[in-house]
Amino acid sequence: MKYIGMPMGMWLLFRKSFRDQLVSVLKHSKGEADRITGTAGDRYRKIIAGLPAFEKQDRCKMNIVSCAMFSAFLLSVRGKPSLEEATEYYAKAMMIRPMRWFCRMGGRRKFSEQDIAGMKATAVLKAADRNPYSWNMEFLPYPDGNGYEARFDRCGICVLMKELGLKEYVPAMCRLDYTMAEAGGVSDFIRQYTLASGGPYCDCGYRKKAVQ
Repeated sequence: MKYIGMPMGMWLLFRKSFRDQLVSVLKHSKGEADRITGTAGDRYRKIIAGLPAFEKQDRCKMNIVSCAMFSAFLLSVRGKPSLEEATEYYAKAMMIRPMRWFCRMGGRRKFSEQDIAGMKATAVLKAADRNPYSWNMEFLPYPDGNGYEARFDRCGICVLMKELGLKEYVPAMCRLDYTMAEAGGVSDFIRQYTLASGGPYCDCGYRKKAVQ
């Protein structure tokens, strides 16, 4: 995967928040946070360079780029944060103002014809058959018409973080699904299983919020 484009843009957008949360959440000094960020930047570019190009139709590229950034920082800190610390760190680093705006805009389109068509196209694409760092998904509308489930049986994050020796931190990324759905404001996120915890699949359910 080329660094120029989305990977560079995401680094520029999120670098400061990932750096600041090293101090706020992981309790590093500001000087140590600067050192970690510099090292993480080099690791991030190397991780991105080692990934294959994603197909143009693949809507999951942002997920693996976020994973590469998170992984680069985890590999650059001294010592190992707990899963709880890593989960808080990742959520606070990601949920900056532009990301909350992105979630709100996504919420406005949620359950629209465009959204449903995109989900169906992703299910048909089965990109992980050709790219192990992507995802395979089933699209399962709820029978009552109040939302849908995206059910994943292949997960690029699980593959990449296992290769990097960070498998134990995959649940920290899974947890952000709840946070992003809440920020979108139109759906309740429902999950029973994750591949990371040994489940048969990752179920991402989005049920329309009841109108008050």
